[in-house]
Amino acid sequence: MELIFLNTVWVVLAAAMVLFMEGGFSLLEAGFVRTKNAVNVTMKIFVDLTVGALAFWMIGFGILYGHDVFGLMGTTLFGSPEKIVLAIELPSAAYVLFQMGFAVACISIVSGAVAERMSFKAYVVTAAVICIIVYPLSGHWIWNDDGWLAKLGMKDFAGSAAIHAVGGFTALAMAKRLGPRKGRFNSDGSANVFAPSNIPLASAGAFILWFGWFAFNAGSTLDASNTALPSIAINTMLAGASGGAAALFMTMKKFGKADPSMTINGVLAGLVAITAGCAFVSQWSAIIIGAVSGLIVIYATLFVDNLKVDDPVGAVAVHGFNGVFGTIAVGLFDKSDGLLATGDFSLFGIQLLGAAVVVVWGLVGGTLIAKLCEKTVGFRATEREEEEGLDMSYHGIPAYNELERFADLPVSLYNFEETTGISIAPTNKERAV
Repeated sequence: MELIFLNTVWVVLAAAMVLFMEGGFSLLEAGFVRTKNAVNVTMKIFVDLTVGALAFWMIGFGILYGHDVFGLMGTTLFGSPEKIVLAIELPSAAYVLFQMGFAVACISIVSGAVAERMSFKAYVVTAAVICIIVYPLSGHWIWNDDGWLAKLGMKDFAGSAAIHAVGGFTALAMAKRLGPRKGRFNSDGSANVFAPSNIPLASAGAFILWFGWFAFNAGSTLDASNTALPSIAINTMLAGASGGAAALFMTMKKFGKADPSMTINGVLAGLVAITAGCAFVSQWSAIIIGAVSGLIVIYATLFVDNLKVDDPVGAVAVHGFNGVFGTIAVGLFDKSDGLLATGDFSLFGIQLLGAAVVVVWGLVGGTLIAKLCEKTVGFRATEREEEEGLDMSYHGIPAYNELERFADLPVSLYNFEETTGISIAPTNKERAV
């Protein structure tokens, strides 16, 4: 009785922390996008926590953990996820709540990559489909005991592959099909930088995400008495720290400046990469994994730009590429079965296969969602909506109402945009003239 009480408190608290990470996603994205789209990215996080959570509870959980068919998907528990039978002393409701946090996190990865130009109705459809089928299928293959990758022996403790890589490559496919924001790329292929609106806000979001990641990883034990808890937690911390440090120092060397956006994403990259192996690797390995991920995020960001894919927050580089790296890293650094510890390629090969599968599934899933939206509610915002800003176009309110005080100043006397670097909606400009 005492153990089930402790496990219940631990998992419910961990679930709350994972769900609180949505606040981190909201602040991170609001800080990285332009001011005229800050409300929109926040509203999309509310879609994750409402539409996404309900869709996962009703259907997605059953596909993830229901009775298996051919190692591919579950077919039971629809509308009754609490009927799952757990092998650990834990109420099923606590487990469902914890898994709900994972599901909505997968959607939020996509949110940042399609920011500033996606139709809001299309995002509602996207949230539902990801929580109903895209994340649950990858999770079933890897985490359901009867899933085909699980049977092969794939290791993904808290979701570098099942959540982050799938979310990242779903985001890549959707951002590619959506097209870049107006003015993002020049005719010669060079990229124009759209400066983030609020770096301190984005930093606050990253700090919240980092805090929640301890529950994301350590909470996946589902057991308050698990002796691996402290090592999982410190591996999480070390990888995030080394990822941020590597990105910080590399930007100082490469660009001559300590770039805050890359440092933030370096931390997040380290956290993504350690998520698969946090329970399986040593502390030194966690530092190495984090450091490599901090470098990967820089070059992956440049690579995505070269593909002419517009990703305003770097979600593909952070979650997609480092989700894949973290998955493969388990095959190298696992203390009991890794290539470096045993010289045996077995686990490494399985991890490579699993990484390749989730990349393909993410790209397929993202493409199918995009096509579904195009044929139903529409996929991209109109040119006028994008120019005005999605805050006013879809929600009727700006993020910062104090900007209204500049609206009556003649543009000839006070050129707001040139002076402050902040774009104001065309309606305000017209009133000012």
